[in-house]
Amino acid sequence: MANLSTKIKLYANKEVDFTKDVRLQDNSDGKGVFIAEWNLNIAKPTLAQLDAYEAQANKVERINNIKSQRANNYPSLADQLDMQYWDKINGTNKWQQAINAVKQKYPK
Repeated sequence: MANLSTKIKLYANKEVDFTKDVRLQDNSDGKGVFIAEWNLNIAKPTLAQLDAYEAQANKVERINNIKSQRANNYPSLADQLDMQYWDKINGTNKWQQAINAVKQKYPK
């Protein structure tokens, strides 16, 4: 199930500041997260309206998770530049192999 914050961003069709624009709350009563405060210049959505974004929100969250995993597993930029330098000098493709390994481990 997609996060409420992701559905709200899709509904608003823009980045949302969850400290000013919309404040979410969970009372730990088993009912889950809900909109406690709505300060956007568009109508506050109903749960049914937000639920309509479930599939799209799941896809966004899946892609964001993959991007995060890739970013955490790529060699540092300094190491990548060093690999590219030595690939050019030695006629190798170690940089490409390193990047491809991460992309294959975390496919989109």
